[in-house]
Parts: sequence; C-alpha cells; structure tokens
Amino acid sequence: MVIRYRLAAMLVVSGAAFSCAPQAPERPGFPDAENQRLVDLSHEYSADAIFWPTAETFRLDVVADGTTPQGYYYASNNFSGSEHGGTHLDAPVHFARGHWSVEQIPLDQLVGPAAVVDVSAACAAQADYQVTVADLTAWEQAHGSLNGAIVLIRTDYSRRWPDAERYLGTAERGEAAVPKLHFPGIHPDAARWLTEKSVKAVGIDTASIDYGQSSLFETHRTLYERNIPGLENLTNLDQLPARGATIVALPMKIKGGSGAPLRAVAILQGKGHS
Repeated sequence: MVIRYRLAAMLVVSGAAFSCAPQAPERPGFPDAENQRLVDLSHEYSADAIFWPTAETFRLDVVADGTTPQGYYYASNNFSGSEHGGTHLDAPVHFARGHWSVEQIPLDQLVGPAAVVDVSAACAAQADYQVTVADLTAWEQAHGSLNGAIVLIRTDYSRRWPDAERYLGTAERGEAAVPKLHFPGIHPDAARWLTEKSVKAVGIDTASIDYGQSSLFETHRTLYERNIPGLENLTNLDQLPARGATIVALPMKIKGGSGAPLRAVAILQGKGHS
C-alpha cells in the first residue's frame, strides 16, 4: 500500500512539473510552411484549352445554376473531353500495351525532385527543336545527376497558350491538321538516355513529349515501355529553379485510363524564392 501511495505521489508531481514546463507553440500546416511557395504547373480546363487536333475538346455543360424552390443556391455541371488534352498525364499504356494505366501508377512515381532543363533559347530559334542527349548531359555537368528526378523540359511554349496557331503551329482541327503541327519535343535518343537514369517521369510545356512533326512517336514508346509516365502541356516552368523544387503531379484516378487531366504543382522551399 505504501508503494502505491509513493508511486501515485510521484506521478502527480511529475505531471505537475510537465504541465508547468513551457510548451512549444503549435505551428499550423506543414513544417516550414511559411517558407514554402507553391507554383501551379497546370493550365485551367475551359473551352479555350488546347487539345490535340483530332481529340474531343473540353466541354462544360451547366446542369444547375440558380436558386432552388427551397430557397438556396445550387450549382452543378457535367464535363467531357479527351483524356489527352489540356495539362494531362500520359499513362504508359498510352503507347505500351500491358503497361500501367492511370490508376496503376505508383504515387511515388508522381512525386519527387524536379530537374528543369531549359532549352527555351533553342526552341525560340527553331519550332521543331528536339531536346538532345547533349542538352541533358550539359544539365548534369552543371547541376548533378538526373537519377530519381522528375525531368521537366522548359521550352517556354506555354507563354503562347491558348493561341493554338502559335502553340501547335496550326489552329486547324481534324486529321488534316496533324501534318501541320510544329512545336518542340524530346529526341528519341534523349528518351533512350533518360531510361538509363531511373527518372520518375518526364514532362514538357508543349502538347507532346514528341515534337510536332513526329509520326512514329518514338519518344512516347521508348519512355512508356519502361513505365515512365509523361506530363504534357505544363506551364510556369520559368518560375522554377534548375533544381531544388519538389513536384506533385496527381492525375484524375481513371481506372483503365490511358491518360487523365492533371493538376501538377511545384513546392519551393526558402524565402529566396519569389
């Protein structure tokens, strides 16, 4: 009995001492949230969003928009469009039979460190520019290995959005427009080189990871056969450093989807980013 009283007394004293100790103030949100900045890498979906010339464009149909008989406001819409339009993710199955569809892509494949390869000067001079192995090795020499990165190709074509004539090379729609497409992409040799780097995903701020004049889509096929997803029609890559950002690229989780609308964001750490 004496032992029980002594133990109880010790717990009361220690509890009182703990309650009297100064407590660290709680900080809402993520650690160092006040030093973070988020950059939206996705274009909005609207009637102006650019889609492949042969794809069904985005459509928003108003179902309800007004006051109900019960007296409260209510809004609801239906939407439709191709998987492959606007800012979107290409699942590997898009060009590789039996490979991952959208819902099968592991989440850790879509979250990771960004490596922003700036080829905007070359693209300004040549609409059909294709990113080379030399571009990628030069980036590595300046910034370190691309292993484990989400590689983002910055062409600055996103500044032309939503002007399809300037962004795609043509504003025409249908099969006849496809041969008239002119925009930068990634050379198949560079894609093969990236498959040896264990990159998580590859993105670009144009309509396709293959350049506009491609007819065989070799870059798509090369990357997707290795289950490396593609992120297309990105924007705001000019706001990211060459390295140091974290990318979160989460698509709509469409079961069996060959692609899906994408909301991609970059997280920048430190007050030095503005």
